[in-house]
Amino acid sequence: MPYTIELQPDAWADLKALRKGHQAKILQAIDQHLTHDPTRQSKSRIKHMRPGTRPPYRLRVDEFRVYYDVLVEDMLVIIYGVVDKEYSLAWLDAFAKKFSQEE
Repeated sequence: MPYTIELQPDAWADLKALRKGHQAKILQAIDQHLTHDPTRQSKSRIKHMRPGTRPPYRLRVDEFRVYYDVLVEDMLVIIYGVVDKEYSLAWLDAFAKKFSQEE
């Protein structure tokens, strides 16, 4: 049974800011890699981040990174951001600050 993919508003905004070609490639990768086995790590595509890192998973799509979490029991993948590799560390820092304020 496939996982449901949910893009948060910030992730939609990130995606819409990209060129149409990049959008299509990222959406295709999300469908291909996250719909059926989103926690399966690979050397180049899916990575489980260090313990305590939020969000806990990253999907690499060329120069972009898709950061997400998986709710296995709900069969749900929540995508929090689509970020250019160059800005990934800054995005993760900002997300961690935002996440800690929400708790």
